[in-house]
Amino acid sequence: MVKSTGYKIVKTAVFISGTGSNLKSLIRFSRTNQSPISIDLIVSSNPKAKGLKYGKIFKIRKEIFNFEKNQSENKILATFKRYNIEMIFLAGFMKILSKNFITKFKGKILNIHPSLLPKYKGLNTHQRALDNNEKYSGCTVHFVNSKLDSGKIILQKKVKISKNETKNSLAKKILAQEHKLYPKAILKVFNL
Repeated sequence: MVKSTGYKIVKTAVFISGTGSNLKSLIRFSRTNQSPISIDLIVSSNPKAKGLKYGKIFKIRKEIFNFEKNQSENKILATFKRYNIEMIFLAGFMKILSKNFITKFKGKILNIHPSLLPKYKGLNTHQRALDNNEKYSGCTVHFVNSKLDSGKIILQKKVKISKNETKNSLAKKILAQEHKLYPKAILKVFNL
């Protein structure tokens, strides 16, 4: 498919494990005129992920894989081949992909993380930022490599931590910024 702007649309998959709010914002973005991507597949590690409902709402194929078993990555690769998936966006995906899988998609997997990397890699980022009396936190879109939350940073957005901030209020503030940052980072990757 080629958009009216003249560039080829890149077929992508979004990996989720939870509510899918970043997935929803990526789907909306993918359907705008300036988007260089289409979302052709939703992959979840969790059969009960609330975000799977967006597959039904937006008529996008969904696949659920058990990431505890190694053969699931081979099944994913076979599925990707079938749907010509060229790029992956991780959006609240709570599993770690194998080095082998990441190598096959080198430079084509993006992740959004709820902290200003390299600070607070991994889980529980908001509480850790509050425990350390940080004045700012935020979110980061980065390329995925084989080290956890360590790939090359594409874009970041800083969020001020207010005086009576709780981990929930901070999470909400940062999530609102994530929804804006992910599409901007995608445009940056495509030099648009």
